[in-house]
Amino acid sequence: MINLPEPTEWKPSPVELIKTNSRFLRGTILDSLDDETTGSIASDDTQLIKFHGSYQQTDRDLDAERKKQKLEPLYSFMIRARVPAGIATADQWLVFDRLADKYANGTLKLTTRQAFQWHGVFKRNLKKTMQGIHSTLLDTIAACGDVNRNVMATSNEGMSPLVSEVAAFAKTISDHLLPKTTAYHEIWLDKQLLTEEQQDEEPIYGKTYLPRKFKIALAVPPYNDTDVFANDIGLIAIADGDTLIGYNVAIGGGMGMTFGMENTYPRLADIIGYVDKSDALKLVEEIVKVQRDYGNRENRKLSRLKYTLDRLGTPVFKKLVEQRSGITLLPAKPYEFIQNGDVFGWLQAPGKKWFLGLFVEHGRVKDVGSYKLKTALQELARIKVCDFRLTGNQGLVLGRIDEPDKAIVEQILEKYNVGFSNISGIRRNAIACVALNTCTLAFAEAERYLPDLNTKIEAILKEYDLTDEDILIRMTGCPNGCGRPFLGEIGLIGRSPGKYNMYLGAGFSGNRLNTLYREMLGEQEILQELSGIIAAFADERQSGERFGDFTVRKGLVKAGQAVNVF
Repeated sequence: MINLPEPTEWKPSPVELIKTNSRFLRGTILDSLDDETTGSIASDDTQLIKFHGSYQQTDRDLDAERKKQKLEPLYSFMIRARVPAGIATADQWLVFDRLADKYANGTLKLTTRQAFQWHGVFKRNLKKTMQGIHSTLLDTIAACGDVNRNVMATSNEGMSPLVSEVAAFAKTISDHLLPKTTAYHEIWLDKQLLTEEQQDEEPIYGKTYLPRKFKIALAVPPYNDTDVFANDIGLIAIADGDTLIGYNVAIGGGMGMTFGMENTYPRLADIIGYVDKSDALKLVEEIVKVQRDYGNRENRKLSRLKYTLDRLGTPVFKKLVEQRSGITLLPAKPYEFIQNGDVFGWLQAPGKKWFLGLFVEHGRVKDVGSYKLKTALQELARIKVCDFRLTGNQGLVLGRIDEPDKAIVEQILEKYNVGFSNISGIRRNAIACVALNTCTLAFAEAERYLPDLNTKIEAILKEYDLTDEDILIRMTGCPNGCGRPFLGEIGLIGRSPGKYNMYLGAGFSGNRLNTLYREMLGEQEILQELSGIIAAFADERQSGERFGDFTVRKGLVKAGQAVNVF
């Protein structure tokens, strides 16, 4: 018999008080937007605007010089669109591309949560950009903030006959958990304000929303391309033949930690059982509500679902969910994941449509020299031969292509030197967060640096005939986990400019965390360490052994936390 606890009465953190007093996420955002004396917004509004899909940032490359000139930092905003399962139409792509040129820094960023980001949007252009996104029938609400964020799902229909239904369910979850406040429409779309007699309601979130951000992902075995175990809720599709019957449910994943705080840590989700697909939405809602009621609202560094689980115990949390939902979870059903990277090249779906997996280095859509990715994708969108499907690894799938149009797609990609083959195994499995120069949390470079570092690692791999070996490498500018660095067979996490902690030993399918190997390494030390390990890997690996498994077997690191089943 499990004794079920009552929710804790927390002393609310400053952010909790901001949410409480925000009038359902309004705050003074409208006043901040109208203030022409500064490029920034009011301090409390920087928290609230996250719920609307935006973060205030500065160009950190210019901070010192602007301070010397007695100028305020060059403030701008990142905007993120919520795109369930990462699926966008050709018309949406064209609008997003134009917004990047007109109001942002000229590039589109494809994120590790299958969302679009625009960087470098000045305050005066925020509303215009939001309205442009809304014109496509997508929006930015709940792309950030203490709510359920973009719901991820495998989107390449060539990978499984289940993908279409699973992706549709991701959108159902996203719509169901969307905040109901009308503040977004008032602020960004100039809709009529509520009268004093009217009042917003949040039937799922309540007045103070969730204690912290909440992430949900769905995956279709044998591919874990959405890293389901890194999410607060991970749903693993279970089939009977080609028919989806339900999901294994995993809860409590999260990548973030804080240096110097041992009570913060990355964690993989626990599998708590199986649910029939007809009950899955109700179960998901109750998991969110239990976290709403039991999550830590006093210390935001300890407020994610993973800490709630470890404080209460997974069996207790599971019982609370079952009691509230009226759903009894069944034992988890068998499944197998073989990888958590993307699948590149052509695949044909059961409906005879074709899907093309493309490599987009760190998700940055831009033209560089003769490699004109941005222009190629513009041209494909204009002739409407495909839709555009973002992956959980910053990649892109050109989807639903008719057989006669395959040659046209290939011709356009070749015309602009956009290839989808001959990419090394380490580069095609690399993820880097944005980091410097815009992320306020970054200690070191990531996106701007990892391509060059990978070129030097490729030289080592070539020496040992391992160029095509798939190795997961993840680099972030800080330990908050946006690029899921703790799931890299090689994880590099920024500590200070040019210095990284190196982690080794994650599982190739996303089922085991890596472990700290060395601290505060510069580039030459990173390359020296990897050179010796790669040489040993080439000489001593067992048949079919993955790089992460090798580093654990040879005792370079201890095995990190693996997925638990309850």
